[in-house]
Amino acid sequence: MLARSVRDAARSPAMRLTLILPPVRPEVSPAVERCPYAGCGGAHFQRWQAVPKPLRDTVLTEVVARRERCARCGRTFRVSPVGVGPDQTSARLKGVAVMFSVLGMSYGAASAALGALGWPLSKVAVSYAVQGAGAAVAGLRREAVARGGGRVAALGADLTTVRCAGQWLTVGLGVDAVRGTVLSLDVLPNGEAATLTAWLEQLATALGAEVLVSDDADPFKIAADATGVDQQVGKAHVQRNTEAWVDGIEPALATDADGSLARIGVAPSQAVADCRALLRLVTERQPTPEAAATLEAIHRRYVGAAKPAKGEAMSAAYRLRLFSLDRWNLWPRLTRYRTWAGPDGDTLDGTTTACERAIGWWVKERYRTMRGYKREQSVLNVSRLIAAMGNALDGAGFALAEVIA
Repeated sequence: MLARSVRDAARSPAMRLTLILPPVRPEVSPAVERCPYAGCGGAHFQRWQAVPKPLRDTVLTEVVARRERCARCGRTFRVSPVGVGPDQTSARLKGVAVMFSVLGMSYGAASAALGALGWPLSKVAVSYAVQGAGAAVAGLRREAVARGGGRVAALGADLTTVRCAGQWLTVGLGVDAVRGTVLSLDVLPNGEAATLTAWLEQLATALGAEVLVSDDADPFKIAADATGVDQQVGKAHVQRNTEAWVDGIEPALATDADGSLARIGVAPSQAVADCRALLRLVTERQPTPEAAATLEAIHRRYVGAAKPAKGEAMSAAYRLRLFSLDRWNLWPRLTRYRTWAGPDGDTLDGTTTACERAIGWWVKERYRTMRGYKREQSVLNVSRLIAAMGNALDGAGFALAEVIA
């Protein structure tokens, strides 16, 4: 199992992460400003005692903690060196456990690897280290989003699913659509429009977003309109769907097999030409008045196609009527990236790549090596932790000391 986990980790995009392990400094103890006992508040302390403390660490086996006595309440408390907490496992060893986990190892495999290196740590202790680090990251990020920590003019959003305790959970991911930074990762009740509206409204308001970048699913369109932000839909999604639709309907239009074109006075050759014009416009995506006028003219040519009666199949002409209307309505959302510019001159490329990359690298890649999560909170803790590490790719690296107590 360990060999398989190491092999999977070697293929993972998480191998790009730069992780800075927490330091252990046995000669340095943090300064104490206030008495830790509730209701005291004392600020003056007397050095009372030096206490040897056994330690599980990658280098040290023991450190010396100091015991301080509060001058106000007279009670004593222990102060451990930097990198050492109240338990006997150093922050550095916990950092190694977290690193092994995010690289793709299961908790059991990480425990086995640590034991083989001479740093024994139980599977449960590895789990606690990962979950604790993830919970700390989640709190920091959610607080930053709630404060509006820096304006993000282009908000990217997408949904994915993970299996947890036998159920599929919907996970919503919000990113900076220009820089790819993960802004928020949340478990949502569902992917319906009302849920997305509430979620996106909170993010857009906190971040000052002007435009939402998403796929062309209807719930995202409804949520964008309700939130009051412009929308850019992923051009690749729309083009693939248009190509598939045109390829599927062209044979029926070319022969007018159901006679629906004849009933509205449109020649089959004209219908085929209109389909190809739709595909050309969607492929070029030029936000010109002429392009919008062409889309309108194509749609109006088929407004006479009758809606089928209940239980009847849609005619080819009616299908073309609906599809041309959809592409006409979608046009501003499809071409917005051509003209949009952020407050700092940022531009969009018209894709949802930032969201897809974040989901694939920071959510799915780790999830791929698992049989599913056991708790909903674990979904958030692990995914947010890896996403925060991914956010630090362009800097010096992710300092695990910030999230490991």
